[in-house]
Amino acid sequence: MLSKLLRAGVLGAVTVVATSPLGHGALAAASDYRFELAEARPAGPGKTDVTLRLVRTSDGRPVPDAVIFQTRADMAPAGMPTMAGNVAPQAGQQPGTYRFQVDTGMAGGWALTLAAKVQGEPETVRATVTFNAAR
Repeated sequence: MLSKLLRAGVLGAVTVVATSPLGHGALAAASDYRFELAEARPAGPGKTDVTLRLVRTSDGRPVPDAVIFQTRADMAPAGMPTMAGNVAPQAGQQPGTYRFQVDTGMAGGWALTLAAKVQGEPETVRATVTFNAAR
């Protein structure tokens, strides 16, 4: 009898997951998403507009409405990790794109590190995207 109840409980759990309204993304991990550099362009003296695209790795589709809750910019790629710049979020131009204005006091290689929550996913997506700031 206990065996039948356990089997019923396991099958019930599988049914609940399979019919979850969250669909495919409900079982995804943070590693199932990645941020890609879409564009980095000068935005005035000492500033760079950086646009990132968040995509699902399985199909390359953009992921809109992620909540970016942590950002940091520094010159670690140029060997100066203590040279940091302020990061200000801007409005994205297309679904799945996330734009930031970064105070890049000098030209060279920069890294934008961020943490984001994708709706319906329990894990935090963390990424570091490198870009070049021009004068």
